[in-house]
Amino acid sequence: MSDLEQRLAEDKALRDAALALFKADLALVRADLEERGIGERIGSRLGESTMDLLDDGIDYAEENKGKVAAGIAAIVLWFARGPILDALARLVGIDEDDEEPADGDSRSRHD
Repeated sequence: MSDLEQRLAEDKALRDAALALFKADLALVRADLEERGIGERIGSRLGESTMDLLDDGIDYAEENKGKVAAGIAAIVLWFARGPILDALARLVGIDEDDEEPADGDSRSRHD
């Protein structure tokens, strides 16, 4: 047997071993899919990912309490900006009727 024939035989043996390994893996995957469907598998994976994300968020919040509190305060102030600005306007004494019209007309609203 020449060197080339021996190498060809070794390559065929490696190919056959790889094919047998692939077929065994494929059989395991099929058996696992029959046991637990794709929908259940996806739901389980999403549930695990969500719990991991939630744990990371809790860890971050515990490590950065000041930043989280500042963020929450900024959100609350943003949503409450209208009433806050109205209250400040009343304190300063700005009356909405005294302001210039928004459409650029220089005449007063009382004209």
